[in-house]
Amino acid sequence: MTGSIQGGLGCLGAAIGVGLVGFKAAEAVGRNPGASTKILVQAVIGMALAEAVAFYALFIK
Repeated sequence: MTGSIQGGLGCLGAAIGVGLVGFKAAEAVGRNPGASTKILVQAVIGMALAEAVAFYALFIK
């Protein structure tokens, strides 16, 4: 029960982080479509780092 709160909050934070990265990446591509490849690479790296937080919250108690 105690790990459930920690895991839930960690996953919530990761979901918010991934959403913000996706939102800002879409906004950046809208402003500069020519840089979409570079923006996509940075967005994928940012999302992977945000998802790592969820794994740490779930597996490290």
